[in-house]
Amino acid sequence: QPNLEFLKRDGEGGDELVDKSGGKRKVDELVAMGGDAIIGLYFSGHWCGPCRGFTPVLAKCYEEVKAAGKPFEIIFVSSDRGEAEFAEYFGEMPWLALPFEERSLKEGLSGIFEVQGIPFFVLLKADGTLISKEGRDAVSVGAEFFPWDEESMARG
Repeated sequence: QPNLEFLKRDGEGGDELVDKSGGKRKVDELVAMGGDAIIGLYFSGHWCGPCRGFTPVLAKCYEEVKAAGKPFEIIFVSSDRGEAEFAEYFGEMPWLALPFEERSLKEGLSGIFEVQGIPFFVLLKADGTLISKEGRDAVSVGAEFFPWDEESMARG
């Protein structure tokens, strides 16, 4: 769907994501980052060992890309079993999250992107165009290969 519409829900606040401090960010702010922006959807859970290993690697890469002034944002899509687990795990992350209570949207996104297991990291353009469902591979080559498109990955 264009312009990240798949991240929006009906009703008040249906177009909002959350940050660690409890602040809200509109989905359209991500779209407004422009054509060079990359949006990552990070499907992960506190209880998942491989996720706990990948999250710090992803956070380091995220910080490096952001420090270089590149347009990049990540949205945590939680597979945690409860709000407390979500809050604790999200507290370790420097990016945004889909509100935990949006379980049906989380399930919908898992279907759209064919998530079979976690951790799963999807890379999108800000207009919603899919770049890769293999975002973990992109992160493994490093921040210097951002935006991790086909041409950049060929260099890695």
